[in-house]
Amino acid sequence: MSQTDTFLTVLSPSQGLYKEKGSKFISYLFHVETEEEAKEYLVKIKKEHHDARHHCYAYSLGEKGENWRVNDDGEPSGTGGRPILGQIRSRGVTNVLIIVVRYFGGTLLGVSGLANAYKMAAEDALTNAMVTEHIIHENYEIEFPFASLNSVMKILKDENIKQSDHRFDLVCNMKISLRKSASPQILHRFSLIDGFKSSLISVY
Repeated sequence: MSQTDTFLTVLSPSQGLYKEKGSKFISYLFHVETEEEAKEYLVKIKKEHHDARHHCYAYSLGEKGENWRVNDDGEPSGTGGRPILGQIRSRGVTNVLIIVVRYFGGTLLGVSGLANAYKMAAEDALTNAMVTEHIIHENYEIEFPFASLNSVMKILKDENIKQSDHRFDLVCNMKISLRKSASPQILHRFSLIDGFKSSLISVY
């Protein structure tokens, strides 16, 4: 079975809103790639809405959403962060943070009412977001003797490979970006070139 090398994420921030019995739930969606980025957005939103009663959130990180976190910020357990994460997962997106800010309207909503409100606010932000398919790339640093330059450049041209940070000397270096699903075949072609070496730098 072939391994997928794509995932769905969002292009840019979006907002949503849900109102219930006087309470207002304002949702903010952000594209994030690290836990640190998520924390920075959370600090920013808490500062903007310092007078709000709750700032519940959930995020999903990684190719398969394997890194995630939920926070109810004082709401009854499972009524804030979990419904938000549920919406993220139902849309099949990752590298996403959703924060829902609640302004209390004076009427208690109950556990099911709260969970539904956070769910609907998160859903609205996702509906307003521009979802895109991200293609996963593996980034390599490659090294080869100058005598092999033409052979390397032929493969780069054949495969339409992006290159950067070139250094041409007796020993040549450059960085290349390969689509994950295509990298085994391309690296095999490179491996047939005398003196060729490669090292994986990052995957995204």
